[in-house]
Parts: sequence; structure tokens; C-alpha cells
Amino acid sequence: MSERCDALLVGAGIMGATLAALLRELDPGLKVVVLEKLPQLACESSGAMNNAGTGHAANCELNYTPEAADGSIPTAKALSINASFERSLQFWSSLVERQVLGDPGAFIRRVPHLSFVWGEANAAFLRRRFEALQACPQFSDMTWSTDPQQLSEWMPLVMEGRRRDQPLAATRVQRGTDVNFGALTRQLLQGVDLRLGQPVIDLQRSASGWRLQTSAGTLEAPFVFLGAGGGSLPLLQRSGIPEGRVYGAFPVSGQWLVCRNPAVIDAHDAKVYGKAAVGAPPMSVPHLDTRWIDGKRALLFGPYAGFSTRFLKRGSLWDLGRSIKPYNLLPTLQVGAQNVDLVRYLVGQVVQRPKQRIDSLREFLPEVRANDWELAVAGQRVQIIKQVNGRGSLQMGTEVVSSADGSLAALLGASPGASTAVETMLQVLQRCMPERFAGPEWQGRIQELIPSWGTDLSADAERLRRWKMSSNRALGLA
Repeated sequence: MSERCDALLVGAGIMGATLAALLRELDPGLKVVVLEKLPQLACESSGAMNNAGTGHAANCELNYTPEAADGSIPTAKALSINASFERSLQFWSSLVERQVLGDPGAFIRRVPHLSFVWGEANAAFLRRRFEALQACPQFSDMTWSTDPQQLSEWMPLVMEGRRRDQPLAATRVQRGTDVNFGALTRQLLQGVDLRLGQPVIDLQRSASGWRLQTSAGTLEAPFVFLGAGGGSLPLLQRSGIPEGRVYGAFPVSGQWLVCRNPAVIDAHDAKVYGKAAVGAPPMSVPHLDTRWIDGKRALLFGPYAGFSTRFLKRGSLWDLGRSIKPYNLLPTLQVGAQNVDLVRYLVGQVVQRPKQRIDSLREFLPEVRANDWELAVAGQRVQIIKQVNGRGSLQMGTEVVSSADGSLAALLGASPGASTAVETMLQVLQRCMPERFAGPEWQGRIQELIPSWGTDLSADAERLRRWKMSSNRALGLA
């Protein structure tokens, strides 16, 4: 006999947790079950050491505003990501105010976001980026400086021992955040029907939707969401839906340098992002980060990219091989041929020696002492390979894939995923449950939870200011 439920979510990370929380708020009567193959929650990409912890709002991430061929700075992607994170803040604020979530300090802290570059060309780029973004109400509080004294106040460790004859520039958003998505996941899943240590062995169509076979039994549901990080693509392929046949995968691993000197940790209070190396994937933008992990300050630098055939940290070395099918073999080979710089970069990262890692950190901390830092493994990411116009294309970011009837959806890809989880999961519901989503009951409830839903954040600067102040108060960011 199969156990029946209304929604079956695979993966107990931030995506599955956010979707479970939204469904609970929109219809408390739904029976929602969350399956997790590991014995604990948020152990893969949502774990604190497995992601950047940055509340990605495009404040400091230069890869969200790449320079165009004519020297202009497109801002559309930055504005979209910023709006998505602002809606995440509003949703979390609503849950804190209603005591669905506990102490917000357990999962979010205010940490200034800085972009920092050196060299005349990079400083000129950062200036154009600042001017383009600061003109938008969403980034009106961004500040700019080339003054060494000002930069020393913003990031004293970064400026200590630095040459002053080198052109330096930085932008700063004081209302930046560090988010422990693992801690947030655990709070969001409190009270949810959670089945730990139950990997999905098989999934098939059934008369009522989908039937999933796990190590503990069989479950059926009219709606299934695959939010298992790197484990989503194999399950999507197993489902057999035609919408999943245009995807392949390119796994990228990561490592951090972690500071073990309390004096150094306490002397830095910022997330300082630089420019990525040529050919580097977005997850490899170098950054020196103040983090709050399990209530304690930490300082990380990286990530250093690498390559592994695993799709999850606790996955199998055969994951990549098993994902290659007749329909995605050619696109995968095409992506390899088209991204020689990326492949060369990853190979170089894999064979790096400890001294080379410290040398790259020294560009941020000229006075770095190697003995203060040790190497730690970060998370595993699976970038999307997608057939576009008959050719393989490497997609940076996240993408929702759903069946034509809306009975199954999957989330593929990587950054800035966690920060945009609320808006992304609302898109899943809009796509898979269109009638209920468009109905007055759900729309009214969404508006209560996320006041800016359906509006342009830059359209009314005063209203945006009030929304930010409300989120600041509720989440302790003021």
C-alpha cells in the first residue's frame, strides 16, 4: 500500500524547506512530506561551510554586473537578484513576527558588503558600476571611495601593509547580510513531516500523479518537487519527462581557507568581494568573508574551485558518468570545447600548492601569516549544461524545470540560489499550481507575507525605504 500526501518534496535543504514553509502558510490543510536521503538536515549545499553565506543582493558581486563590450554596465540582473533577496527578507520577517521562526540572530546577521579592486582599469570599471547602480533606489545607499584612509576604516586588515602607490577603489553597502542557510533550514522545517535517511530509489507516473519508492516504503502525491541540489538532475532524468531531456551537468567543487587566529577574525567585519579570474565560474569569485556559524564569528577566504565527478559532497564518483545520456552527450562535449579557459582554470585550481593559495589570499591581506589559515572543503555545485538551439550551453545560475502538467518540478543549478529561494519557490507554485496561485485567497496571503510581491521595488523609493526598515526591525538588522 502506498502512503498518500498532497505534496512530496525531495531534499531537506533551503529550497525544500522554503517550499514547505510557503505551502504551510498558503494552505495549512495540505499534507506535505519532505524526504531527505541523509540522516540530518542541510548537510549539503545549505550547510554553513558549503556556501558563501552571503545574502546575495548584488551589492558586491561583480559577476552580476559584467561590463558590456561598449563599456556600459547592465544592471538588470543585479536589480532582479536584489529584489529577490529583499522578498526573502520580507518572508522571513513575517515568519519571525508570527513566531514561526525563532531568534533571527541564529540565522542572519548584518555584515557590510564591499567590492574591492586594484589597478586603473578595474577602478574605472568599479566607478562605472557604482554610478549605474547608485542611480537606482535599490542601491541608493551604496557608497564609493578611493581614499586610503576611508578604505582603512572600512576594511583595516585588507589595507594593512598595502602599497599606496597602487590605484585602489571600493564600494560599500552597510546593510549587507551574512546568512546561515543551514540554521534557517532547520527552523523552517520545524513541525514539518520530515523523513530523514530515506533516499528515493525510484519514481514513476501513477494514476494520481507520482509514485516514489524510498528505502522505507512507497509514497504517492499529485505534486513532486526535486530540490536535492546536485541530486536533482539524476532524479529528473529518472522521471522521464521530456522537459528534462535538454539538460546535462558540469560539477564544480570548492575549498576555503579558514582563519584560526581569533585576533585576525575579530579585526575584520565585512564581506569583501574582488574580481574573478579569467575563465573562473561565478562561484569562484574571490572573497574575504566574515561569517557567523553556530553563533561564533569566523573568517573565510576563497573559494578555490576544483573538479570532482560527484554531484554531492557525499555523492558517488560515478554521478557524472551516470548522468550522460545519448541526448546530452554531444552538448556536454560541445561545452567542454567552448570553455577551454574554464577547464584550464579548474585544472590549475586542482593542482594548486598551499603556497599558491596563500599567495592569492595575500592579494587581499598583504600581511597574511600562513600559519593562521587552514584548508577546508566547501560545497559541491552542479552547473547546468542546456541544449540551446541545438547546441550545448553552460548556464550560470539556477533554473526551474517542470512537466507540462505541472505535477513535477525540479531546481537545477547553483548561485545565487539560496538567497532567491522565496521568489524561486513562488515561481514553482505559479507554474505548477496556476489556478490556486492566481486565486484571491493565495494572492492575498502572499501579499501579507511579502508586501512587495508583484511590484517593482525601484518604482517607489519611499515605499521601498519603509519595507527595508520593517525587515530591519524584525530581523535585527537595524
